[in-house]
Amino acid sequence: MLAPKSKADFAFVLHALSYLSGKGRAAIVCFPGIFYRGGAEQKIRKYLVDNNFVETVISLPPNLFYGTSIAVNILVLSKHKPDTMTQFLNVSGEDFYKKATNNNVLTSAHIDKIMAMFDSKEDVDYVAKSVDNKVIAENDYNLSVSSYVEAEDTREAIDIRALNKEIAETVERINTLRADIDAIIEEIEG
Repeated sequence: MLAPKSKADFAFVLHALSYLSGKGRAAIVCFPGIFYRGGAEQKIRKYLVDNNFVETVISLPPNLFYGTSIAVNILVLSKHKPDTMTQFLNVSGEDFYKKATNNNVLTSAHIDKIMAMFDSKEDVDYVAKSVDNKVIAENDYNLSVSSYVEAEDTREAIDIRALNKEIAETVERINTLRADIDAIIEEIEG
């Protein structure tokens, strides 16, 4: 399969795939758009998934590379996968990089942590999920990590009953103050 000239990312991916040995792996840094856009890119993803070449898609933190602040992905291709599962890793959270002055940095400890998850292929809430290629096909060959790894909900939980009680108490205090103010005004006008 050939990538159109306007799809240089996938041209490079397919070039790397063509040179992989039967036991080889390729890890390619890619911009996120190629993992979900339609058209020729979707057809190439279909080819890669249907032929079981996609081992892992890793979503990296933003601002890792000089010259771009965009968060990029790593596409890991393999010609010797033991199953028809594709692993998705979301390592874009602050547990996986160190904030630096101009660029974020992956330390050796971060890389070791990512590689351990890559090697184990185990699911980790909000970080890692292995998905059967049939599910990916049903999802129009979308390989976007966020489509498979649920983001952690970090919003503050609100106890609505406690909030309603607090509002009722505040309204009661306001009404008491109004009555006191009305009494003071009546006395002044007296």
